[in-house]
Amino acid sequence: MALSGKVEAEVDIKASADKFFHVFRTQLQHLPNISSERIHSAVLHEGDWENVDAVKHWEFSIEGKKTSAKEKIEVVDDDNKTITFSVFDGEIGESYKSLRATLQTIDKENGGIVKWTYEYEKLSENVRGPSPESILDFAVFVTKDIDDHLGKA
Repeated sequence: MALSGKVEAEVDIKASADKFFHVFRTQLQHLPNISSERIHSAVLHEGDWENVDAVKHWEFSIEGKKTSAKEKIEVVDDDNKTITFSVFDGEIGESYKSLRATLQTIDKENGGIVKWTYEYEKLSENVRGPSPESILDFAVFVTKDIDDHLGKA
C-alpha cells in the first residue's frame, strides 16, 4: 500500500447544491447538531467559522472510535461551490503527514451531487488512526446526515 494517494466519492443528494454548500460555507458550527452520532464537538480555535485560515478543533467518531483533529480552511471558491480544508493534529496528525479534503457541490436536476476528494500522505505504512477509506466513508455518512437535515428544514 502506498504512503500517499487520493480517495474520492460522489454522493447524490436531494437538496440543491447551493443549500448543501451553504452549510459548509456558513454553518460549520452546527454540524455537531446535524450529525450528532458522528460529530461530537466543534470549537473555533482561530479566526472565524467561514473564511480562509480559520482553524477549528473537531471531535468525531470514525468506525466507532472517538477521534480528534484540527481543520483549516485553505481555499474557498464560491463560484464553483468548492472548499478545500487541511486536517491535522490529534489522532489524524499522529498518522498523516498531510491530509487535504476538498468538498465540491454540483447542481443537477432535482438535487445535487457532493464530491469529496481526500489527498493524503501517511507518516508510515501502518497508520494507527483511521484509514483514508474510513475517513472518506465518514464524510459520506455526514453528507447523508446533512442532506436528511436539509430535507426536514
